[in-house]
Amino acid sequence: MIPILIIDDEPLAAQIVKEYLSDYPDFEVLKICVDGFEGIKAIQEYQPELIFLDVQMPKINGFEMLELLDEPPSVIFTTAFDEYALKAFDAHAVDYLLKPFPKERFSKAIAKFLQLESKSSLKELMESNALPSEGYSSRVVLKVKNEIKIIPVQDIKYFEGNDDYVNVHTQEGKFLKNKTMRFFESTLNPDVFVRVHRSYIVKIAEITKIESYEKDGYLLILRDGKQIPVSKTGFPKLKAVLGI
Repeated sequence: MIPILIIDDEPLAAQIVKEYLSDYPDFEVLKICVDGFEGIKAIQEYQPELIFLDVQMPKINGFEMLELLDEPPSVIFTTAFDEYALKAFDAHAVDYLLKPFPKERFSKAIAKFLQLESKSSLKELMESNALPSEGYSSRVVLKVKNEIKIIPVQDIKYFEGNDDYVNVHTQEGKFLKNKTMRFFESTLNPDVFVRVHRSYIVKIAEITKIESYEKDGYLLILRDGKQIPVSKTGFPKLKAVLGI
């Protein structure tokens, strides 16, 4: 049997997927989850091979849920929003079903899953982490011990590269996120954050002063007194956003 989870906050949509799956005796629906938090717990408990996942859900969206999993299962997206389709296909997700979808289209998605030989694409999906509809990330979702923490970007002072991780600095403290600086640079609003160094992305509103440092070097002084180095490639970006 192939264990399946359905993660969707719309009961009717979830029941349609379950009904369609009844034509496949080798597939077993273990649970229907109504949000991402419940989905994470169910995935950890049941270890499904495939999940049917909505994108827009309460608390955390489908992409954020996948990001919190160390080894996500194969995923077929089921959503009423087509703006995420391109990113899902670029990330080589198994398939992307736009609601309402007929049984014939559902069958094609199942066929793709059965032909899938590798799950490496799911790692790409986690790194892709599709953007919200407005185009820029509005929050950072991460794990703190055994809890999930959601940090609004307006609460973040700066990002600091830490090998394969990024330290997210907030008024509350520092949190570790399993992402890259390149990812954050591409998903944050450039009118709000600027990358001034290969290891630092700074909220523009936190900058209080720019000081000369050594030969042709500069330091940013933030509201809390933190000193951030500015690289030669970062300085032109800084000047552009500050209009100097």
